[in-house]
Amino acid sequence: MADIRSVCLYCGSSSRVPESHKAAAIRLGALLGEASIRLIYGGGRVGLMGLAADGALSAGGEVVGIIPDFLDEREVGHPGLTELHVVDSMHARKQLMFEMADAFCILPGGIGTLDETFEILSWRQLGLHDKPILVVDQDGYWKPLSALLGHAVATGYVQPAHVAALTVVASVEDVPMALANAPDPRLPGMAGRL
Repeated sequence: MADIRSVCLYCGSSSRVPESHKAAAIRLGALLGEASIRLIYGGGRVGLMGLAADGALSAGGEVVGIIPDFLDEREVGHPGLTELHVVDSMHARKQLMFEMADAFCILPGGIGTLDETFEILSWRQLGLHDKPILVVDQDGYWKPLSALLGHAVATGYVQPAHVAALTVVASVEDVPMALANAPDPRLPGMAGRL
């Protein structure tokens, strides 16, 4: 099984979301912290991102934020993290998040979360990595995404094996077991391959 020491979290930065999504973010952070799995995320103090970071920190976990300078200048960065890396672009942020992570976990989110999810999935499709990608289908939030991917498979645009790279779990409580059961990666990291 894979040796997962750090998980990159993709999720929303909005606070105008269902309370159950907020609770899930806090709980996921706590679960990772309790398991001594380092949380890697976008560095924000707002929305689900900030709540997950706070959950991990409150459980004694390590949290590494990676934020572009233009967002840090707007005082969106979380001031209490284990580490906060300020980078010069969104591309640098995504690259460093990828390099520091052993696996990826996706909670509900908006356009940015969709962007990150599809990018990491397409990188896997291209053979640039084979790190686990977990989707937490909190309250059925990602059912439309699953339907879209199913449609893309049915119409021949996506191979079933590429969709199978996503492991969908119903709740954050399922994340630790899914990480523990993830297969060992077989591919080297992609540093310098972009």
